[in-house]
Amino acid sequence: MAFSKEKRRQKIKKRIRQDITGTESRPRLSVFRSNKEIYAQIIDDVAGKTLVAASSRDKEISNAAESKTELAALVGKTIAEKAKDAGIDTISFDRGGYLYHGRVKSLAEGAREGGLKF
Repeated sequence: MAFSKEKRRQKIKKRIRQDITGTESRPRLSVFRSNKEIYAQIIDDVAGKTLVAASSRDKEISNAAESKTELAALVGKTIAEKAKDAGIDTISFDRGGYLYHGRVKSLAEGAREGGLKF
């Protein structure tokens, strides 16, 4: 019997997290995608703290009524700006078990445009 979509994603996420961890010098950019919104956090796993967060629910982003892919790119640019303000320039990208295309890819490209190095 096949796994459900969510069980499959959780399995992939667990496999990814074995290799990717966030440190103080290179924190992890974690992505969560729901049907309607997209969320991104920059996390230091050693200290167990979220350093920076952005989502499509933020007022300055949600008012830009565009497609979900374009909103994801704006979230990427916003999190890159916040990361620069916090002194972060290099990160590890954690796609969270989602395929690297569509909104996840758009968020990553937006973060790269904002100046983050993966």
